[in-house]
Amino acid sequence: MTPALSVLDLVPVRSDQSTGDALAASRRLAQVADEVGFTRYWVAEHHNMPGVAATNPPVLIAMLAAATSRIRVGSGGVMLPNHAPYVVAEQFALLEAAHPGRIDLGIGRAPGTDPLTRYVLRGGAGGAEEDPVARFPEYVDEVGLLLEPDGVDAQLGARRHGLKATPAARTVPDVWLLGSSDYSARLAADRGLPYVFAHHFAGKGTAEALALYRESYQPSEAHPEPRTFLTVNAVVAPTYAEAERRALPNQQSMLALMHGAPLFPQRLVEDAELIGVPPEQERLAAAMLRRWVVGDPQGAAAQVRELAATYGVDEVMVHPVAGALKGTPRDAAPAREETLRLLATALTGAQSA
Repeated sequence: MTPALSVLDLVPVRSDQSTGDALAASRRLAQVADEVGFTRYWVAEHHNMPGVAATNPPVLIAMLAAATSRIRVGSGGVMLPNHAPYVVAEQFALLEAAHPGRIDLGIGRAPGTDPLTRYVLRGGAGGAEEDPVARFPEYVDEVGLLLEPDGVDAQLGARRHGLKATPAARTVPDVWLLGSSDYSARLAADRGLPYVFAHHFAGKGTAEALALYRESYQPSEAHPEPRTFLTVNAVVAPTYAEAERRALPNQQSMLALMHGAPLFPQRLVEDAELIGVPPEQERLAAAMLRRWVVGDPQGAAAQVRELAATYGVDEVMVHPVAGALKGTPRDAAPAREETLRLLATALTGAQSA
């Protein structure tokens, strides 16, 4: 079986880039994914991180959907506890109206940021007496209802009012639940929603979460059958040695994050090689690499097929994390683009222009 391919993008900011450069590079990456036949292109939500420009998925989705023609564009995901459900419904109803049939709303429960930024995002709300994370299932239901073309009737005082996310919807975006534990798997199964496990982030518990989701799935009108895929970090290059080399900057970022440091701007490959990996972290770095798709085109394609077969999915979403060499144009990420092109060609025989 040849699984469909999709892309997850955190819009990383390299040490040589401005935010504008990183956005331009992601726009070009989305166009490559569109060109070589990827199914969807999702952007994450992270805040107040020096090395990540994906702070506002709806704004990014509008930019990327306008720059592409075929590929589905969505959030991987909107961290719902950070936002009022009605605002999220409004944003994605407009995106769907502008690009009908091409918008995905992936919803996550984690804040995706530090406690201070989370507090500011909620306008000071969300104390112990009003925990937005605890209300996540309620918020998921609200977003789903508000996206429906007929909207909802809401009681305010003695009067009832109609509430719609947009005046005249003809279609609605696909809603997905995201997770890296069994919590969202259970909720997605209970609500009859598609589900994605963050294999690229968690690395463990994938099989258990997907099995739980499938076994406890409650069919819904929109989704009579369970629907799922997984995400994985990927670096593909002409040779394994070059792929391993290009993986080093992101390895260093992940190791730092695991030891409590912020997600700093990604080093260029040559700068990362000068620093290397501390001896005490080498085993952890090697284990990390084994969970990723890293290799030459044929080797990487075999890894993707094995992942799909192991977890019983017909789609794999790759997070292209290849580092850039010195001299790379600041507004481009050619190593990330090459990961997509080589993998698409090896898996499906797609030819790039």
